[in-house]
Amino acid sequence: MGAVLGLVALLAAGIAAVYLASLALSPGGVVRVGPFLSGARPREHAVSRFHVRWYAVTLVFLAFDMEMVFMYPWALVVAEVGLPAVVEMFAFLGLLLVGVLYAWREGAFRWA
Repeated sequence: MGAVLGLVALLAAGIAAVYLASLALSPGGVVRVGPFLSGARPREHAVSRFHVRWYAVTLVFLAFDMEMVFMYPWALVVAEVGLPAVVEMFAFLGLLLVGVLYAWREGAFRWA
């Protein structure tokens, strides 16, 4: 228990040191209540609207992102499990392909 508390204290001290270093080394006159854009002022409001086509692109990205989340652990155990693991992964990829084909048919990848 003492080792865990010591590790938490060391972590808290490291975080505090980073914050203190950033306060000490930051240049004066920096805007403190705006979004972080490397010191530049934002060109548009933070609550500006996005075009609706970005939502479809985001959903397609999340589908491929979830594919990677499931494929990494699968790659570690496929040799042990064998053919059933390969069949299940191709069924999963087939479902993702159906989703991509549907998005393609609906025009989610067209920009004009």
